Amino acid sequence: QVRLVESGGGLVPAGGSLRLTCAASEHPLSNYVAWFRQATGKERAFVGSISPRGGTTYPYSLKGRFTISRDDAKNMVYLQMNSLKPDDTAVYYCSAGDTNSAFEGGYKYWGQGTQVTVSS
Repeated sequence: QVRLVESGGGLVPAGGSLRLTCAASEHPLSNYVAWFRQATGKERAFVGSISPRGGTTYPYSLKGRFTISRDDAKNMVYLQMNSLKPDDTAVYYCSAGDTNSAFEGGYKYWGQGTQVTVSS
């Protein structure tokens, strides 16, 4: 069973930055890795993904503010978030799977999530 653990969440003022880390227990990083987020009372939403070769996909609304990178030697994937807004407040999850998808069903492995709160 592959285990993914997110870290780096916290409280940040609007306009600030955070970097989230997804650490894998084994070697799923040969797979696609994606970040999703879920705000209170809302459905889980796609934040972006990175392919095994490092190609990235983002929803249009987050392009330019969020960046995903990976370090396969360390089995880690990062989500750099800049110019944060209160609307970015959510629990952020990383996931891994065999396909590049913007939908939850495309990913087999999930972390427990890390809370990001952006104050106004």
